[in-house]
This record gives sequence, C-alpha cells and structure tokens, in this order.
Amino acid sequence: MNRTLYGNLIFELSKKGRKGYSLPQDYDRAHTTAELPEALRRKEAARLPECDELTVVRHYTNLSHNNFGVNDGFYPLGSCTMKYNPIINEEIAGMKAFAGLHPLQPAVTCQGALEVYYNLQQSLAELAGLKEFTLNPCAGAHGELTGLMVIRAYHESRKDTGRTKVLIPDSAHGTNPASAAVCGLEVVEVKSLADGTVDVEHLRQLLNEMGGEVAGMMMTNPNTLGIFEPQVLEITAMVHEAGGLMYYDGANLNALLGECRPGDMGFDVMHINLHKTFSTPHGGGGPGSGPVGVREGLEQFLPTPRVNKIVVNCDGENEPYEWEGYVIDREADSALGSVGSFFGNFAVMLKAYVYILSLGSENIKQVGPLATLNANYIKECLKGDYLLPIGGLCKHEVVFDGLVDKSSGVTTMDVAKRLLDYGYHAPTIYFPLLFHESLMIEPTENESKETIDAFIDVMHKIAGEAKTDPELVKTAPHNTPIGRVDDVLAAKQPVTTYWKSIAES
Repeated sequence: MNRTLYGNLIFELSKKGRKGYSLPQDYDRAHTTAELPEALRRKEAARLPECDELTVVRHYTNLSHNNFGVNDGFYPLGSCTMKYNPIINEEIAGMKAFAGLHPLQPAVTCQGALEVYYNLQQSLAELAGLKEFTLNPCAGAHGELTGLMVIRAYHESRKDTGRTKVLIPDSAHGTNPASAAVCGLEVVEVKSLADGTVDVEHLRQLLNEMGGEVAGMMMTNPNTLGIFEPQVLEITAMVHEAGGLMYYDGANLNALLGECRPGDMGFDVMHINLHKTFSTPHGGGGPGSGPVGVREGLEQFLPTPRVNKIVVNCDGENEPYEWEGYVIDREADSALGSVGSFFGNFAVMLKAYVYILSLGSENIKQVGPLATLNANYIKECLKGDYLLPIGGLCKHEVVFDGLVDKSSGVTTMDVAKRLLDYGYHAPTIYFPLLFHESLMIEPTENESKETIDAFIDVMHKIAGEAKTDPELVKTAPHNTPIGRVDDVLAAKQPVTTYWKSIAES
C-alpha cells in the first residue's frame, strides 16, 4: 500500500509490544475492571493498534489537516450545512456547569439549564411568529416527522380521519416526502412554474379534487432554488380554506431572519434547523437539533417533556414574596407522547441560544439581508460564465445549471472537484433536481466581500480552464491527498475495516 508515514492507517503504524502509556506496578486490575458475564467476554484479544503516544498524536493531527471545515476556508454551501460556529458558543457549551449535567437530575438542581431551555423556546417563538416550541426533536428530518405528527393528531382530535394526503412542491427537499411517508401520509406532488415557484393553479386543482382528504401542505420559503414564493399568502389561505394545515420547512429560514416570519405568512407548524440557521456544527452528519413550533391552538399536540415557568408565592419572615422557577412536565396531556430521549441535543440548543444572545435583537435582523446580498452578488458576478436558468432576485442561495459554454464537456462535478485544488469546499451539486447540472451556492451572512471575491475569481478561472485545458478540470483534483475517487463504487462497495482492506490489497 503506497502511503506516506502520515497517510498510513493507524494499524499500519502499529509495532507489536509498543505502548503509549504506563501503569503503576501496584495497579490492581481486580479493583478497577468491572466483571463481565462470560457470554460477553472476548475469546481472543481485540486486534488493536499498538503505538507510542507521539505517533498517535501526529497521526490524528495530520488526518485532521486533510479534513475541510468552515474554520479552514469558505464553505459555499454554508447556510444549509456549515454556518460558522463562533468560538464563544463552544466555550459556553463546554462549561462544566452545563457539560456535567445529567438528564435525570431533579429540576431543582438544574434551574439554570432549564431557564436556557425555556428562554430558547420563547426566542424561537418570537423569531418564527408562532405560539410555542418544543426542543425535543434531534434534527431537521426528526422535526419534520414531529410536525407532521402534530398535524395528523390535530385532525384526529377533530374526528377528521380522512385527511391523509400531504401536498408537497416538486422542488422540495427530499426529506419532506420521506417524512410524510414515515408518518403514514400519502404524498401528492404540486408542480412548479418555469420561474421555480409553486403553480398556484395546479394547487387549486388538487385541492378541488381531493376535498376533505388534504391534511396539509409542506413548503420551504424561500424554496430550494432560493426564490421567495410571492403568492405564499394566497397559498396558505387556499389550504386553510380546504381544511388543511400549512407546514413550514425551516431549512431556508436563514434568508428570512429580520425580514419576515413564517407565522405571519400563515404557517401553522414548522421546524427550525438550529444546526443551520443558528450556527451550530452540522458537517459530517450531526449533531443536529430540529425544534418544532406551532401556532396558538395547537400547543396541546406538542410532545413531552415540556419545560414550564412557574411563579410561587412564598411567605417571608417579614413580607410575602414571589419565587420564579422552572419545572419539567413529563405527564402533560399530549397526543404524541415523547419523540425522543430526554430533552434532545442540549449542547446544540445551548450554542444556538448563545448565538441569538450574541447578535441581539438589533443585529439578528441583519442576517437575512446580508445572506441575500452575498448570494445576489455571487449570482451577478458569475452569470456570464455559469448558466443562470432563473433570473431575478434570489435569496440566500443561487442555483446555476453548470457552465454557460458546455462544448468542452466539463460538468458540474468537474467544477466541484477542481475547486478542491484551490482550497474551497464544493457547493451543493446536482440538487435541486429541476436542472441537469445544478450547482447551488449558499454564502452565509458572515462572509466578507474579500472572501467572496476570491471565490468568484476562482470560479471564473475554472470556467476559463474548461475552455483552454478541459482535461485539467475533468481529471481534478490534483493537489489533494488522494485524486478523484470512484464515488459510485465507494458507495456500493465501501471498505470500512482495515482487515478487509489488507485482504484485498
């Protein structure tokens, strides 16, 4: 296996008998190792690497340098996956008073954490224009499922059990129909117009045809193309008139902060991706958090446990006084019961709360406008080299359909791979599915003009290379630890263990 020292697997650096630790001579294993039942004990020693400490430290440090994150450079799919996580978020979340908590502690011993939980619920409700939130769902898709369960429970509480269909635009995120299916609901697709927005007349036709079968409609606004739905008020009114509820997919909420609120647009239920809009780490698949909010009148359908604020009147030595505190209500009447263990991903919630407090009400209003400004600046600068299928104002993201000049055969995948040579992570590619060569770029509000200008220059340079030296782009990347991999083979036949890779080499 042809690897440099720091490109080796940790097993390949192993030398039999080498250790990175030492124990006292009087170390008594009998008093420090729990006895395991015979059925659970290994029949032979685990095949673990044997390395000295310095080798281990260097190995994993060098591996970390081969990974790309938002702390390394510009991440053009930021608001969807990798928004910057300020250091203060990590410092607060790492405080012993928070990190050392146990979810089964009595409420009286963790009043500070419960206050954070409660205040975040209130902050999200204000930002979303809704009545109440639950923080229990552990990610966006989990939030979608929970929100749809709320909608279903609402109809069942009214004995309106025939409402089993959910309307979803054809431009929606893939999790929308998946969540609806898991919830036992039937998906009905709503067509889009040429400008990427919902075809209101097709929606009207579907509502007339299905009548009392419509449970609700799921929407993302702005939609997956980064386009704001100008007829959103008409859409929500139509669905409400048909007896359905409106669900807001909060994946693109980043574009709205400071400008408008889903509740004001007529949405009844929504989830928020804390790990997107509110700056907590998400790259690599987690951790996430998907709080669900509801309008007034739907609070009783939210899951438990709930954190409530109470005021107790006390008799003081000289005069009565009030004591404010927080209680955990695990027995509240709820059509859903619990949707997860304990309270969800508390550390993620804590970071989101710190982000909200750090910005304050005056600065959080700039998030949406700045993200929109950055996306439109990129759009205007690149539309000469990259095909812009839908013109006009976009919001937090812009979608191109590959290169304008396709004669070289350079694809969106090639452009994405070539970006790696210049030190940039690739943007979202081949999604949304409305275009054959989709290339979706999502800058966040906190990226500077200088950073964006440098990215734009590289994108222009790659477009030029596609004309003058297309093979250079088609065979990229060239400056990364490994070259272009066979993505399909890696997905279908992954090598997940060292021992398998040794057997095949």
